[in-house]
Amino acid sequence: MIKRISIEDEQTAAQVLAVQLPAYRVEAALIQFEDIPPLKDNVSSLQQCGETFHGYYDGEHLAGAVSFKREGGTIDIHRMIVHPEYFRRGIAQALLQHVERLHPDAHTFIVATGARNDPAKRLYEKNGYELVREQEAAPGLTLAFFQKNKGAS
Repeated sequence: MIKRISIEDEQTAAQVLAVQLPAYRVEAALIQFEDIPPLKDNVSSLQQCGETFHGYYDGEHLAGAVSFKREGGTIDIHRMIVHPEYFRRGIAQALLQHVERLHPDAHTFIVATGARNDPAKRLYEKNGYELVREQEAAPGLTLAFFQKNKGAS
């Protein structure tokens, strides 16, 4: 089940952090860069990020989450996280489709991931996102930026 979650709630933020940290440790290993900002988050920084969160639940257990910000007709996906124990079960796919269904009037969806994160890149490409650019964010870290354009309803 996917539902909106209140990141302002301390217990919920702690649950998200318990998914985010192991998920981004896997990404850090994939992209061979350990100093990625999501690994520096804590409950307080999550609560103050200003993003809207939706969680994927396996019963009562948070297995994954997506966060985004909306500006006009653009949805900027900030986090796509799945706990490693739940990899390869279609959770990221379900979360991505959920965000798109939530915003049928949005014309642009954007997301970035590590350029060496092949599983994430395949997810976005499979869902119609196009690589628009790669950019070095820090020495040793290149990000891949994806975009999906849709007709506004």
